[in-house]
Amino acid sequence: MYIDGEFEGVIHSQKEVNIGKNGHIKGEVATKRLVVQGYVEGSISADRVEIKESGRVNGTIESGELIIEIKGVFEGKSIVKGAAPVPIPEKLKDKKLKVTKATALVK
Repeated sequence: MYIDGEFEGVIHSQKEVNIGKNGHIKGEVATKRLVVQGYVEGSISADRVEIKESGRVNGTIESGELIIEIKGVFEGKSIVKGAAPVPIPEKLKDKKLKVTKATALVK
């Protein structure tokens, strides 16, 4: 399915959904694979989500794979399907840690 216009509602597909550069989706998308070149606002559930250079997503993405190309924009919450929670080392389980300041330098 290829959408290059405005759509509001629910999309359910067993195959690929491609949102073109002029596409604007507002609602829910559930599919096998989603390619975003336009704009999606709402919730996405897919095995694989690709946000291309011109793509923008605002909302929740639940996927097994999430690829965001350079200049692609994602604002919201990402849930990784099938991912195990990050283990907490035994020595830290009973301790309360206080972070006062964190700094990262990226060159």
